Amino acid sequence: MARAGLTVDRIVQAAAELADEVGLDNVTLSALARGFGVKDASLYSHVRNLADLRTRLCVQAAREMTDRIGAAVAGRAGKDALLAFADAFRGYALEHPGRYAAGQLQVDPAVAAESVGHRRSIELTYGMLRAYGLREPDLTDAGRLLRSTFHGYADLETRTGFSHPRRLDDSWRRSLEALHFLLENWPRTTQPEPRGTRDPRPGRAAAPAVGCGAADGGHRAEGGGCGAEHIEHIRDEEQTGE
Repeated sequence: MARAGLTVDRIVQAAAELADEVGLDNVTLSALARGFGVKDASLYSHVRNLADLRTRLCVQAAREMTDRIGAAVAGRAGKDALLAFADAFRGYALEHPGRYAAGQLQVDPAVAAESVGHRRSIELTYGMLRAYGLREPDLTDAGRLLRSTFHGYADLETRTGFSHPRRLDDSWRRSLEALHFLLENWPRTTQPEPRGTRDPRPGRAAAPAVGCGAADGGHRAEGGGCGAEHIEHIRDEEQTGE
């Protein structure tokens, strides 16, 4: 019987696969129920509504993306880490467009704070950027630039927004070379960071969830974006010396 063994994990995985196939906007509980051969009501025993399902998709996307990025950057630093990070980010977005779109949704900060993927996106981005010798507020500024570049490129590529015949891979590689040059020659500032950006827990950065529009510790992540991100991060006490 199709409904036998129906679980939250199975429903979310089916939704993720459907999102990649037909687009996130076309994922509905009715469509999922048809795929499982059950009535819509059978799904409500596992997910509250479509918003709940989308939240779970965002969390899954964060975990999957940071797993990929983490594996790619392991043992790397500087330019090698930047290239590996960027390629893993772009690769996930292109291979899983529906899940990636889900990763740009906003979720409740409390949910994001408990998401391993969201927290890891901070750690990975931060670990990559501090190899360039940056400190706040330059770390945040650089993180925003990288996130904007990676997301913008991947989003346009998935929407076939580039029409020039030049190979996209060539432009991508040149863009990363330019970003590496910029990070190595970043115009340092001495401006102190705003109050409220620091997590009160020892050794922890503020805003433990960058993706999905999470907010915490007085700092709001902008626009959403699970996983690298979700690419925005907050200060490291090691870098500031405080």
